[in-house]
Amino acid sequence: MAPQRITFPGHDGNVLAARLDLPDGPHLATALFAHCFTCGKDIPAARRIAARLAGMGIAVLRFDFTGLGHSEGEFANTSFTSNVDDLFAGCNYLQSKGMPPSLMIGHSLGGAAVLKAAAQLDQIKAVATLGAPFDPAHVTHNFAQALPEIAQKGSAEVSLGGRPFTIGKTFVDDVAQESLSPAIASLNAALLVLHAPRDAIVSIDNAGQIFTAAKHPKSFVTLDDADHLITRATDAEYAADVIATWATRYLTLAQPAPPPGAPEGIVRVSEADAEGFLQDVNAGPTHHVLADEPLAYGGTNRGMSPYGFLSAGLGACTSMTIRMYARRKGWPLEHVSVDVCHNKVHAQDAEPGSGDKIDTWRRRIKLTGPLDADQRQRLLEIADKCPVHRTLEKSSKVLTELLA
Repeated sequence: MAPQRITFPGHDGNVLAARLDLPDGPHLATALFAHCFTCGKDIPAARRIAARLAGMGIAVLRFDFTGLGHSEGEFANTSFTSNVDDLFAGCNYLQSKGMPPSLMIGHSLGGAAVLKAAAQLDQIKAVATLGAPFDPAHVTHNFAQALPEIAQKGSAEVSLGGRPFTIGKTFVDDVAQESLSPAIASLNAALLVLHAPRDAIVSIDNAGQIFTAAKHPKSFVTLDDADHLITRATDAEYAADVIATWATRYLTLAQPAPPPGAPEGIVRVSEADAEGFLQDVNAGPTHHVLADEPLAYGGTNRGMSPYGFLSAGLGACTSMTIRMYARRKGWPLEHVSVDVCHNKVHAQDAEPGSGDKIDTWRRRIKLTGPLDADQRQRLLEIADKCPVHRTLEKSSKVLTELLA
């Protein structure tokens, strides 16, 4: 789904411009993303991370801080504290829409801001930072030559990333007085620190200080040779994958209620994502699962593939059949496991040169328990008598009708 353009009031009433990345399928959780100093909501790293999380069912709100991008207000009148207050405003907006955030992500100075804000928000369960400074005053080294003028005149125009910005004394004084140690130590959320060892803007030492100040659960992941802005697509995708996978351990990603159950004896498959391939599968009135395709095939990888379900049916039927026979015989079978893989291979009896293929399922059966050699051999033979095995080996007929 394309990101929605929205606005909401910032800390001082100025309208903040934002984008809300919503999942194509079920909405399982919500995240709030804070961008780097003088950047914006649309930098490549923010876009890619938001898209990846949305693909996993996590909505992401990313916005321009006051005075930046398409948001109203004067950047010269903002501060680190006002950035934190804008994050609170974003949380309030999401709360008003019935989608309170449980994950916060911050890049560079935005990472410092989310650490400060998250410590004051009980609903936040996980925080991820990318290239964040431990000391917010670290950002002033980007315009160190202008500090005397700012102190004397109250503000100065500086060039950052090739763009002019007016930095006020309020901002400099605010970051100079800020200490993140108490906020990090009081976080009631899991913390993920991502940082590149070769970051030339915010050194890797900052990641170590943040990590040391935090309590468990905490994790650190290196971004290798990524630059500070994570401009390479491969680096941004890697960071997005790490955050998305890590967050699932700490967020309550409750699946939505399944659609009304199908009648007993019917397996009903209903499309859950018209843009992808996610399917709701109801087996009778009580059992519900999801089917999907891997990311590489255009799916969202939130369920087994159709062939995965076929393999699961063969494996489950094989295990059940072996257990049923061993139980009837009173044999000491303690556990059964069946690994199944599926491939299409060239048919041995196909017409030469036709390229015809057949489906091949390979089973690897493990029997645990003090069984003798004859018992193990007999149970292996019984595996071939499982009903699904016999169905797959025989020709089948599928009858189809179109409902009005």
